[in-house]
Amino acid sequence: MMTIDEQVEYLMQGADFGDATIAETMAVELRERLVESTKTGRPLRVYCGYDPTSTDLHLGHTVTMRKLRQFQELGHQVLFVIGSFTAMIGDPSDKQNLRPQLSHEKVMENGRTYAEQAFRILDPEKTEIHYNHEWLQKLTMTDLVELASNFTVQQFLTRDNFHKRFDKSEPIYLHEFFYAIMQGYDAYHLKADVQIGGSDQLFNILTGARKVMAFFGQKPNIGIVLGILPGTDGEVRMSKSLGNHIPLNTSAEDMYGKVMSIPDKAMPIYARLATQWSPEQLHAFENGLASNSLHPRDAKMKLALGITTVFYGEEAAGAAQDQFVNTFQKGNIPDEMPEYQLKEGDNLIDILVSQKMASSRGDARRLLDQQGVKLDGEAVNDANIALKSGQILQVGKRRFLRLR
Repeated sequence: MMTIDEQVEYLMQGADFGDATIAETMAVELRERLVESTKTGRPLRVYCGYDPTSTDLHLGHTVTMRKLRQFQELGHQVLFVIGSFTAMIGDPSDKQNLRPQLSHEKVMENGRTYAEQAFRILDPEKTEIHYNHEWLQKLTMTDLVELASNFTVQQFLTRDNFHKRFDKSEPIYLHEFFYAIMQGYDAYHLKADVQIGGSDQLFNILTGARKVMAFFGQKPNIGIVLGILPGTDGEVRMSKSLGNHIPLNTSAEDMYGKVMSIPDKAMPIYARLATQWSPEQLHAFENGLASNSLHPRDAKMKLALGITTVFYGEEAAGAAQDQFVNTFQKGNIPDEMPEYQLKEGDNLIDILVSQKMASSRGDARRLLDQQGVKLDGEAVNDANIALKSGQILQVGKRRFLRLR
């Protein structure tokens, strides 16, 4: 059984406050709340909200879910909130412009799959599912005025995205200010002890939620904000619209292969945010990378196996690894290769010619007909075959291209 200090280290793993003083304050408050929970036997109520802006979740969404699961492993209760009201406002936290508003019908349609996908990680017995339109729609104009009186326009304009838009004379709509206030009201309504979110939620959690809870006489919740998982390009945050995502609704083989496609530099943050490793396992992995005692190829296989196991179990993840080894390693596919960003309407002939893997369209057609072109180790002859991010295009024995 973990000591309180070990629990704090475990639960703060991956936190990214951008300020050492804030991190220390949250760690101290978390320790106090855990001690209190141990004495009273009352599990902590741990809240995280998800705005259903699409129907599918990807690995980036699961960073906060993994943290929720860690609290469940220690006996605490998770409040999984589907932002059926806040999604209609649009969270401006990581946006440099206005996010389109969604209808309630569209939000509810998108939200129906969220809990099902989340339960691949969360324990249903220790999870409460809530829809925040159930209480936010009941707020009156008087309620909104009282809540808004806790904040100043200057506080909002210090946020980087609002500040940039203000400097560029780009519109900032009044309803965008409501998001942090509504999120704070969620925490108050749910009587949350802890709130989890990405580092882009720092203002919403530490300013919005804590201030609203204090206004109503509640003990402010503890914020744990986590780093943002980059996509398979290792550069920008994971996003379905950018094609750099690893979906949850996929296969073990596909997930394993996509993790293997990330650049080496992204391995440490994937290890911190997307595995279920203990602090000891994480430290051993990071130390192995830093000292070069762990070969990058072996490290990435260990990482891909660890992540895939979270969603598909040890047996399926092991089979995915075996398939990868048989397809790629035994086929002498290199670790590093050029990359190509897929565009709408691309077919294999276009790519082969533009990337100089074929001298002409006729040459490309001949290579396909003679089974000289492979996708993920399998020969293909259909120029219009569906192409996916992460696939490896191969011509002959020495020419490779990773599709993005």
